Amino acid sequence: MPKRKTILYIAASLDGYIAKPDGSVDWLHDVEGDGGDNGYGAFYARIGTVVMGRSTYEEVLTLTDDFPYAGKPTYVLSRTPQPPAPHVQFTDEDVATLIPKLQQISEGDVWIVGGGKLVQTILEKRLLDEMEIAIIPKILGNGIPLFPVGTLPSVWTMVGTQTLGQIVSVRYQSKAN
Repeated sequence: MPKRKTILYIAASLDGYIAKPDGSVDWLHDVEGDGGDNGYGAFYARIGTVVMGRSTYEEVLTLTDDFPYAGKPTYVLSRTPQPPAPHVQFTDEDVATLIPKLQQISEGDVWIVGGGKLVQTILEKRLLDEMEIAIIPKILGNGIPLFPVGTLPSVWTMVGTQTLGQIVSVRYQSKAN
């Protein structure tokens, strides 16, 4: 089986935040997109495994009654033990071993959902192959940054853009991979 890509697919405000200071993403709900799902369905069809941090997982649980990734193996990284939960596997495994393992066994690409600390760690370990960032035409002023202070510098190549109503989606590929 070929190695799968590890992809960050995320929305960010014009000023680079992925969530409000309290972790909420309600600011995404009233954005004029393409009138459909803004390309999410096509992206999600490529995904075999979902990875997120515990804070992101907890925020996802507030968004809907049905876990949105129930059909895919989902790993939630947490440094503290968590009680078992339906649809997810909690792990404290280092991403340096977890991500390559998932790339080998996944039935599709590996989606890094967020949050900022996980993105920072994945970048630090040079485990990210692509980023697709949907730029939302809002300035939040503060919140959880896409790239927290201290994120290591890296170089990316733009491989595509797409306009989805008022949203601009930009896709980058790592120059390191």
